[in-house]
Parts: sequence; structure tokens; C-alpha cells
Amino acid sequence: MRMRQKGIDLRLLLGLLALVAGAGVIAVLAVGGSSASKTKQGQTRFDASGQLSPAQAAPPLALRNYLGQPVNIDSYRGKAVLVTFIYTHCPDVCPLITSNLRVAQNLMGAAKASKSEIIAVSVDPRGDTPKAIAAFLAHHEMTGRMQYLVGSTSELARVWKAWGVGSERDAQQPQFINHSGLIYGVTGSGKRLTIYAASFQPSDIAHDVPLLAAR
Repeated sequence: MRMRQKGIDLRLLLGLLALVAGAGVIAVLAVGGSSASKTKQGQTRFDASGQLSPAQAAPPLALRNYLGQPVNIDSYRGKAVLVTFIYTHCPDVCPLITSNLRVAQNLMGAAKASKSEIIAVSVDPRGDTPKAIAAFLAHHEMTGRMQYLVGSTSELARVWKAWGVGSERDAQQPQFINHSGLIYGVTGSGKRLTIYAASFQPSDIAHDVPLLAAR
């Protein structure tokens, strides 16, 4: 399996380091489980795994979804946008992220969920065909509930680089993609602010969405 639970925290740190190197930001982690962290979360009001300080404008993200429709993150101003990078043939982390995002939407209810948009960007331009994506979304009951963006390798590579996301085919098992398993929270004003590990609690995102939308 790719990215077992033991490795998720390491990938979170690697993703954060990539953000620091690429965007010149400071990543502030709120490590769960301690009373000190709960106090810090209470002060920031966010339940995210980490925050970027200072928050900066989200990198460009304009591609077509698997239906061929153009999608631009700038069109979702006023909403909280949750951006993640996945692929349909992923055996573990991507299904986990997608399923937990569905649970988070359900926890929010229609009113809160309307203040958010989920954007998934492919890390597998070869394997993420329209048919594969349609089947993946249907299986996870996310058809019409999230955008799934695709493109050529060069188009996607520009997005991966801008967002500090690693993506490479596994040398030993080439059917798998090694990639960053994070979710980024973008505010209503278009700033990338919060970071969630692949193992996030759906209730954390359900709590944070209204706060992100209002920022």
C-alpha cells in the first residue's frame, strides 16, 4: 500500500517543507492530542493540522474538469475552497481523503456546505481518464459534489509545482503514484491558510469551512 498511516505525518512535514521552500512562508503546526495544542487551536479557532503564517494568495489553479468544463479557483471567491491532489487508482490515501470529505460535507449540512467548494487535481494524467474519474466519484458518492481537474502532464506539472506538491510514479510499482497527501484550505478572499493531513477528522473541516469562507 502507498502512504501507510505511519508515513502520513512524514508526508505532511515534507509537504509543508515544500511550501516553505517554494513560497517563503512559515508553517505553524498544531499537533493534535495535547492540551497545549487544544489551547492553541482555541486561540486560532481553526481545527486544521497546520496554518500558514502569513497567509498568502493561493497559487493559480485553472484547468478543465473531467467533463471538459473550465474551472478556475478565482471564480469561488466568497467560499472556502478545499484543494487536494489525488488519483483514481490510489489504493489507500486518496479514497480516504475523498470519503472523509464526503462525511465533512454531510456534517456541514446544505447551508454550510454551500459556502465551500472541493477541488481535486489529478496527479496521474495517464490513468485519470474521464471514465475512471466518473467511476471513482460514483463509488465514493461524490458525483457533482467536487471538481476533479485533469490536464496534460505539462499542464498538471505547472500546478503541482505552484502548489508545492510532489508527484512521481513509483519505481518498484509503477501502477502507483507517490504524491503529497494533503488538503489545503483557501479563504473566501483567495488566500491559502490551512493545511490538513490525509488522516484529517471530517469534523475539523466541517468546523473550519465557515471560518475560511469569512476570511
